[in-house]
Amino acid sequence: MKQQFRQASGIPGIVGCIDGTHVQIQAPSEHEYLYVNRKGYHSINVQVACDARYYIFNLVARWPGYTHDARILRESALYQEFEAERVTGLLLGDSGYPLTRWLMTPMVAPRTQQERRYNTIHAATRSVVERCIRVLKRRFHCLHGEMRMQPERVCSVVAACTVLHNICITKRIPLPRQHHQPVQEEEEHPAVPVVWDDIGGRLVCAHLINTLSSHRSLIV
Repeated sequence: MKQQFRQASGIPGIVGCIDGTHVQIQAPSEHEYLYVNRKGYHSINVQVACDARYYIFNLVARWPGYTHDARILRESALYQEFEAERVTGLLLGDSGYPLTRWLMTPMVAPRTQQERRYNTIHAATRSVVERCIRVLKRRFHCLHGEMRMQPERVCSVVAACTVLHNICITKRIPLPRQHHQPVQEEEEHPAVPVVWDDIGGRLVCAHLINTLSSHRSLIV
């Protein structure tokens, strides 16, 4: 995984990209307000982390739509694995995630050409998880519309679809012909930046920016 990402971006050590996606549900009978996301509809906020092949190696499908992406990550087993250094490498995430020594996010206010170049490469590389989510939802259209079942059942359906998606990726099963055209996606709202990054993350990010300034990336 590191080699695939390195060849495409020039950023060393990437093992995957992470993002959240909302699966719309009908208003639940209990704790209804917790499921209203920042776009104004009821949903489950699903955490997805994938590699360069679109294989989803981490899924968290249990949090109401109101929950911030950063909290879902911090409460997840994936966070614990990286914090305990049982997994080595870097994840790429948008500005809705914290900057840590193992999770690289964009520069919020880039000031130099090198920082702007880092942001461009970061965005192009991280887009793999956005494409992965689109492929997942194209394979399983039930994840697009409003799911009329209890939240717990919706979470089980999302997990089952992800398992089947990974089987398709492993066996290289293409999308059905009628699904090759992109499904219309809702306009994404900008991620709400978080500020609890640490000094280790800033040092790693600075090192990557310096590395990229002397590396001719395949992404321009």
